[in-house]
Amino acid sequence: MDRPSDAPGSGAVESAPPAAPPGPLPNVVIVMPAYNAAKTLERTYADIPHDIVGRIILVDDVSHDETVDVARQLGLDVIIHQQNLGYGGNQKTCYSAAIEQGADVIVMLHPDYQYDATRIPALIAPILRGEKHLMLGSRFLGDPLAGGMPRWKYVANRFLTTVENVAFGLRLSEYHTGLRAYSRRLLETIPYELNSNDFVFDQELIAQVVAAGMGRRIGEIGVPTRYFEEASSVGFKRSVVYGTSTLRVVLRYLLHRARLRRSPQLTARRPDRAPQAPPPAG
Repeated sequence: MDRPSDAPGSGAVESAPPAAPPGPLPNVVIVMPAYNAAKTLERTYADIPHDIVGRIILVDDVSHDETVDVARQLGLDVIIHQQNLGYGGNQKTCYSAAIEQGADVIVMLHPDYQYDATRIPALIAPILRGEKHLMLGSRFLGDPLAGGMPRWKYVANRFLTTVENVAFGLRLSEYHTGLRAYSRRLLETIPYELNSNDFVFDQELIAQVVAAGMGRRIGEIGVPTRYFEEASSVGFKRSVVYGTSTLRVVLRYLLHRARLRRSPQLTARRPDRAPQAPPPAG
């Protein structure tokens, strides 16, 4: 039987049910660990898809150029270190500041214009869908040599990535990228503040993610890169130190996994333990 409102000649019109209100949009925060990036910062900023980004935070690690002035002219949130803390120390401030600002997804982007920032929507999409907690922008899903990567750096990257894949039980094409995205949950789970202040910070963080049982939630997309004079790049001697430090991270992880030497750095923190607060914005 028809309902009264549907009966012929009733004159009643059944209205469509109200649409459900859209859920809150995720808060995507981009962080830039900066040191002497004045020549490339504006070009990096121009490629960022600003329609999906809630905030951009630049942390300056005592640059000797006009990085801070350029960042302020662009309207970025600027945090200034009072002393140089190194690449890892800079990232610690970046992530704590992003969490403090309520970020749901945190994108770490080098401000040297080496990585293609237009790929950020594809980078964060698996995190927004709840499929991944860490996404890497890989140069090796394309042709990094065509982008100008020195051959010695290519070989070293391939070697370290192979060692890490074997140790961590993963099949990533690259671990050593300057374009990454994290879920808030991941950064609240791992004690990244215990990591090195040097370049090996990135590899320690991945080891922490794997040790926390989140290795399967790491993904990657291909990202074109550019090598040119103004782009920051670690020299050969520094790369040797970095490579040796990376192998130490792998050894520390293996000892921790085998319960031969347990590491607080590789132990996930309690959910109620908040990251350290960042220094005030400059």
